[in-house]
Amino acid sequence: MIAIIDYDAGNLKSVEKALWYIGEKAVITRDPKILKSADHVILPGVGAFGDAMEKLHNYKLVDVIYDIIEMGKPFLGICLGLQLLFEWSDESNVKGLSVLKGKILKIPDNKELKIPHMGWNSIKIRKGTRLLEGIAEDSYVYFVHSYYLKAEQREEVAAFTEYVTEIHAAVEKENIFACQFHPEKSGETGLQILRNFVKVK
Repeated sequence: MIAIIDYDAGNLKSVEKALWYIGEKAVITRDPKILKSADHVILPGVGAFGDAMEKLHNYKLVDVIYDIIEMGKPFLGICLGLQLLFEWSDESNVKGLSVLKGKILKIPDNKELKIPHMGWNSIKIRKGTRLLEGIAEDSYVYFVHSYYLKAEQREEVAAFTEYVTEIHAAVEKENIFACQFHPEKSGETGLQILRNFVKVK
């Protein structure tokens, strides 16, 4: 069973539907017992970094997330869910979960490219990543964001894209996985990424 962490994030249902589509049982919950008993856990998210961290604290989910990761369960952050795993964001003065080292920065203003970055971009994939196994180089995935990850540990970056600047589009470290893009909105490529995550033991 896959648990989707419920902290009022906007893309909960679309993640759930994508998992059901690939034949996986998924539940949206903030119950610590259910979250800790799940085989895989997903932290989705759209919106503001500070608001999201406040919700995680209010629902007493921060320590639950730490426990799940410490237990070694496969854990996937999506979009804002990726950003929350890191130390700090330009968007607010709020500390992130700090599970991974790096900062979330504002995409620089650009006369030719619109901010937020919204739409399909191709990704460059680091060889050997489990999350992106079988995904072709330069595959297109769907992004919606104004802030981007600059990871401190480059070896943890599973995929890159270019939009005004180099964006760390996916990360992978032990049982922790995350995507800045939305696999649940990225067609067959995104569904394969979700299948890859579910396959991780």
